[in-house]
Amino acid sequence: MKSATLQLETLTCPSCMQKIESAVKGVDGVDHDSVKVMFNASKVKLNFDENKVSIDDIEKAITSVGYEVQKKSVR
Repeated sequence: MKSATLQLETLTCPSCMQKIESAVKGVDGVDHDSVKVMFNASKVKLNFDENKVSIDDIEKAITSVGYEVQKKSVR
């Protein structure tokens, strides 16, 4: 399991958080319980199985619902 933090463009409404959370949880290989969208920091933190999914796939899920990922880090 790897943990990732993705810095997003500034989030403007609470419904943004729900859209992003749903998109990320819909990606196979993401640990659903670990997904945290932080509204004030405009960040998403999560754990994922690098054998099933890449950070780029997770980024694509976020951009597909209309949000820009500005930076990502994986540990």
